[in-house]
Amino acid sequence: MPDLLDQMLDASIAASAAIMRIYGSDFAAVHKSDGSPVTEADHAAEEIILEHLKATGIPVLAEESVAAGRIPELARRFFVVDPLDGTKEFLKRNGEFTVNIALVEDGRATHGVVLAPATGLVFWGGPDGAHAGRIVDGRLVERHDIAVRQGHPIRIVASRSHGHDALTALCRTFDVDEDVSVGSSLKFCLLAKGEAQLYPRFTPTSEWDTAAGQAVLEAAGGAVVAIDGTPLRYGNADRHFLNPYFSAAASLPLAEAAAAEMRRLLA
Repeated sequence: MPDLLDQMLDASIAASAAIMRIYGSDFAAVHKSDGSPVTEADHAAEEIILEHLKATGIPVLAEESVAAGRIPELARRFFVVDPLDGTKEFLKRNGEFTVNIALVEDGRATHGVVLAPATGLVFWGGPDGAHAGRIVDGRLVERHDIAVRQGHPIRIVASRSHGHDALTALCRTFDVDEDVSVGSSLKFCLLAKGEAQLYPRFTPTSEWDTAAGQAVLEAAGGAVVAIDGTPLRYGNADRHFLNPYFSAAASLPLAEAAAAEMRRLLA
């Protein structure tokens, strides 16, 4: 399996380079049928990732392919890819966008890579733990292990582009000391490296938005549960690959407690 993670990392590095070439140009965006924006960077990055992963023979569930109606037959193992998570952040040019690649096994996100092209920061994880580093000139440097940090005061992660009225009430319930606003799947990575403890999600996401981040967070010792308290799982074609609301946290008890409070607030 380390070889697969290496391939996922290589694919994300190659996609990141293409994204940054376009980021520095005069690019334009169009809107998909669901109203979300897409750019040439999304398509270029996805093509590169698909080419890199083709040799594995493992099916790939990729955002832009799904949007175009190309949905593979999913086996026990499959990749989940968001070639450019945070397209809104990409358009704002704030650097808070990522390349997400996850491996799902029996519905669980077990391996993940999250790379932020604008900064070079990269996070990856699997059964052997979670790690972080930086990509410089296409090479991985400054590699180190990461882990969640529990305890109080709690720092909560919110999104720059999404919000919900119930978030304020939840912060009061958990006596949140500080909220940290960041885009894309970097929210999971803040938890994974111990810089925040809780990420409640009250707004819609798709499986490619969360799979890689969940894999990194759980490899670092954290947990992600759906709002009903069950593990967040993948490959749900019957839901058009949409996630339920969820809670991600530095520990399973905190994730479950937050999910219970989310249910109460939304009742």
